[in-house]
Amino acid sequence: MNLKIEDILNCTEGKLIIGNKNAECKDYSIDTRTIKQGNTYIGIKGESFDGNKFWEDAFNNGAETVIIDKIEIEEEKIKNYEAKNKNIIMVDDTIIALGKMAVLKRYLYGDKLKVIGVTGSVGKTSTKDIIANVMSQKYKTLKTQGNNNNSIGLPLTILKLQDEEIAVIEMGMNHFGEISYLSKIAKPDIAVITNIGTSHIGNLGSRENILKAKLEILDGMSNKRIVINNDNDLLHKWKIENKEDIEIHTFGINNDSETKAEDISLKADSSEFTCKYNDEEIKIEVPVSGEHFILNALCGLSFGKLFGLSNEEIKKGISTFKLTAKRMEIIKLNNSITIINDAYNASYESMKASILSLKNMNGNRKIAVLGDMFELGSFSEKLHRDVGIEVVKNKIDKLFVIGDNAKFIAEEAINQGYDKENVSYYTDRETLIKELKKFLQDGDVALIKASNGMKLFEVADAIVKD
Repeated sequence: MNLKIEDILNCTEGKLIIGNKNAECKDYSIDTRTIKQGNTYIGIKGESFDGNKFWEDAFNNGAETVIIDKIEIEEEKIKNYEAKNKNIIMVDDTIIALGKMAVLKRYLYGDKLKVIGVTGSVGKTSTKDIIANVMSQKYKTLKTQGNNNNSIGLPLTILKLQDEEIAVIEMGMNHFGEISYLSKIAKPDIAVITNIGTSHIGNLGSRENILKAKLEILDGMSNKRIVINNDNDLLHKWKIENKEDIEIHTFGINNDSETKAEDISLKADSSEFTCKYNDEEIKIEVPVSGEHFILNALCGLSFGKLFGLSNEEIKKGISTFKLTAKRMEIIKLNNSITIINDAYNASYESMKASILSLKNMNGNRKIAVLGDMFELGSFSEKLHRDVGIEVVKNKIDKLFVIGDNAKFIAEEAINQGYDKENVSYYTDRETLIKELKKFLQDGDVALIKASNGMKLFEVADAIVKD
């Protein structure tokens, strides 16, 4: 069900500068460096560069078609590429055009494809990964790669569709309206909200507003079917208030839920639990430690049951799933040092969960290397201080912090009785890396976590490569 150039022209109201209307567009890229022979290149204008200006590089690297906006092309170049049987489509806005193309692609699949939408304050990517791995035990499955969950990444994922039966699509947001837009493109048949926390609270003002923004995932659904984390206070309350109007399925550990975990055993690098599903008891093994991954597994099990998988297929899907890089990525070094690279993103809730996981790891000294959490607005100091409380509560042996707001983590830890000698504060990554290398010794376990913009993954990489 590949789009032809004529389809793209019709849905985007674009103009064909040169080319063949009947030519098919199969593989899409927004990066000229990754273009392959026959690809379609879409020029995207970013904050620091304009991808539209690199359309010739795309052709030179093998692209057959380029979709660009607001670029003047010399007549001589047009004739040159026309002679090479290339296609040039001009649109008003490539990001809007990308969304319209994805809408058409999704429409062409109709009921032959079932879309699972995934959103939430934290845990979207790991939940998406585990659902997709469960679904793939029975169905041909497409999933969002990494965290390509915005107005560019989601349409590109939809455009990758070929002969899949299931698509597990992650949806992220920073402001109101963003998930509504994504949901209307993907048109989920069923969705999940992992939790409602404090991520982006600086933009939205309250957790209640974050709930409203996440519930926009329902906007693109003709039949409202949703799976929720019933242990989350706001989602639990929302379920009670809306259970008559929407088909709601629940998973949880503490509250009575359709899919519930009992007899939990948290190990150093894995977990086990018994799942109660209606009248069944299912023994589940999770290849990652941490209570939050128990919840992810419960979610995966819920979807497995809703889509008719056997217990053995579900168990295999959960036990063999792999995390996306930089998310609780456990790296064991030759000198018996363990690095937990969780540097992709951070909120108070994910910090709390990761620190608890650090506490439960086997090791001589537990070391937390923590940086700023972003987009918290006026809540920033309080939430960073709350992280400091978690450091003390979980008896972490050594605390390294970096960043303007991470200093509040250190201050509050000391206020709570943490020994000043066990706190080190840095303003640059280079010094942090140097001192951390000196400090680490055999048997240590070090958690490295912050919002992605802090680039603490560079710290993890430097330690691992040393």
